[in-house]
Amino acid sequence: MWDSSHRLYAFVTYLMPDHPYPAGVTQGLVRSYGDHDLHFITFSCYARKPILGTPVRRELLAQILEQTRRRYRFIVAGYVIMPEHVHLLITEPQAGDPSVVMKVIKERFTRILRSRQLYRAPVWEKRFYDFNVWSDAKRIEKVRYIHRDPVRRGLVEKPEDWVWSSFRSYASGEEGPVRVNCQEWPLTLTYSHSFQNRE
Repeated sequence: MWDSSHRLYAFVTYLMPDHPYPAGVTQGLVRSYGDHDLHFITFSCYARKPILGTPVRRELLAQILEQTRRRYRFIVAGYVIMPEHVHLLITEPQAGDPSVVMKVIKERFTRILRSRQLYRAPVWEKRFYDFNVWSDAKRIEKVRYIHRDPVRRGLVEKPEDWVWSSFRSYASGEEGPVRVNCQEWPLTLTYSHSFQNRE
């Protein structure tokens, strides 16, 4: 659903400073599910190779993300598909959890690449980075980071020039291959006590 908050996200995207994530961020990572947080997820191609370096492969991954979103019933609040990694900002799925979602996305993409004999080597790094987002300020920060990534990497001059991200959805309401901030199923929410006690 388009509203005035989308304009805010589009505006602040241009103000995002560089915050690269250091190598090894998944080491010792503890997953925290069940508090109904958003999850800022980063997963990378094997050895940071540009396996997603072609439009065809990025389109394929976007299609798989959208199919998985519908099947496991989670909301995509932001995404970008880069040549060698992907950033997602998603709700916890109603079926499964973010780890299940990541497993499905990675396995389906790999299976299709191999069935079409497009790539035989390992495709993904085994783990993924997952940061729980539970405040509006942090949500805006992550959306900025996602939308600025192609610019920061020198792939395009402006966020709207990178087709494989949620920027255009925020900026103009354009519906891309992955539906953003969209839910087609009945809403069922419960809140934990820990969420209410956070500051």
